[in-house]
Amino acid sequence: MPAIEAESLTRRYGKCTVVDGVDLSVPAGSVHALLGPNGSGKTTIVRMLATLLRPSAGSARILGLDTVRDAAQVKKNIGLVGQFHAVDPRLTGAENLTMFGRLNGYAPKAARRHAEELLERFELVDAADQQVQTYSGGMRRRLDIVAGMVVRPAVLFLDEPTTGLDPRSRHEIYDYVRSFVSDGTTVVLTTQYLDEADKLADTVTIIDAGRVVAAGTPDEIVQVAGTGLDVVIVDEQRCVDVTEIIGRFGGRPGDSDVSATELSFAFDRQSIALLPILRALDDAGIAVQDIGRRRATLDDAFLALTGHTSERISA
Repeated sequence: MPAIEAESLTRRYGKCTVVDGVDLSVPAGSVHALLGPNGSGKTTIVRMLATLLRPSAGSARILGLDTVRDAAQVKKNIGLVGQFHAVDPRLTGAENLTMFGRLNGYAPKAARRHAEELLERFELVDAADQQVQTYSGGMRRRLDIVAGMVVRPAVLFLDEPTTGLDPRSRHEIYDYVRSFVSDGTTVVLTTQYLDEADKLADTVTIIDAGRVVAAGTPDEIVQVAGTGLDVVIVDEQRCVDVTEIIGRFGGRPGDSDVSATELSFAFDRQSIALLPILRALDDAGIAVQDIGRRRATLDDAFLALTGHTSERISA
């Protein structure tokens, strides 16, 4: 039985349909990423799955429990870490986790003991007695996620858990997510970093305008984007010319250019003949420093499926 199932899940606000007939099936003990541009409905889907919103139509089940009819039971089996900090900045890290433990039914001594165990496991012991308002952004986000794990949930929803964090903090969060899954927790992740979904997710659903436009493993979804091509030129003034020439061969500009002279393109087909492209660039007098095929990325697939670049992804 899947940990999460949704059938024709729909949410309307008046005449506006925000989520339109979404189907989901998430295997237990896996990571599922929800991706989509601004206003696509990702956070609304998470809020319905977490029992915070009632669907206008359709249904959803968590561990076989209906999110409307069995909402009280569902809440006992899930954790939710939203986009904004849920911890109290005036309390210490230990006090916050103890408070969450008490709110979840732990006796005072058991709550304190469990808080100490969590702080040690997630390497926050040194900051345990400091007020959270003194924490760095990465530390505060780690505490947020740990707070969502005070009662080990069967299903954990993470809504953009690493937004605004530096690369080191992001990778620490990745390690935590992997540890949760290894312990049997099912994780649903929304993120604005497509490389994050590529690294963490077993399965992905891309939402656009409230509807599912693609679902499957990251490898299955990137097949939509065909093949990628990276080009490094000498003269940044020729970028427009390069884009126009490669466009003749079916290349779409990517959104992950490293610099003005390092360009990225996506092709719908699985193979690219480099020699005709190089000849066309040479005929135009464009000096190429490097050129090479690459595996398409989720960024490429996202652009192909939605027409939006990943820079516009948000909740």
